[in-house]
Amino acid sequence: MEPNTPNQIVTQIGLTLKKLRKDRQLNLQELAELTGVSKLTLGNIERGETNPTLGVLWKISTGLSLPLMSLFSTASNVTLSQAGKGLRIVGEQKNWVIEPIFQTTINGVEMYRAYLQPSSIYQPEKHHSDTTEIVSVMTGTITMQVNENLYILNQYDSINFKADGIHTYINNSDSIAVLHIVLKYGI
Repeated sequence: MEPNTPNQIVTQIGLTLKKLRKDRQLNLQELAELTGVSKLTLGNIERGETNPTLGVLWKISTGLSLPLMSLFSTASNVTLSQAGKGLRIVGEQKNWVIEPIFQTTINGVEMYRAYLQPSSIYQPEKHHSDTTEIVSVMTGTITMQVNENLYILNQYDSINFKADGIHTYINNSDSIAVLHIVLKYGI
């Protein structure tokens, strides 16, 4: 059964991170050096004492060369994903929310619903080396900046790019943009 309350999710992340660290025979200091996240923060996450930001989660997954959803490990034969229910990860500026469609990584692929608030910008951390990102606009219009190039995406438009460089989501409209995002890890 998937965790469904914020406290259960925070606890699950902590347990998973601790197991991953122990499986790799790392102490907290070594994990901190590998991820760029402080030893104190990592310890707090492992004990379920803090709700890590999306940026911190990306740093951990990148440092461990794992897909992001590996930190939310759950197992089930059948999983139903309903918009607005289940795990929601809010960006630091509160203008970006992602919902993992499934809290597992299947053959190196993760899928998300993402919501970008009106008149806002979101620039994620660089992803793992050799990661491909596919973004489809379900509602609204966004501008994607991939490296120095700008691309306008309207409803049902899609873009595919290497996500280990700088990329930015821009919503210049007065409506929320709903996106479908697929990450394909090359790890």
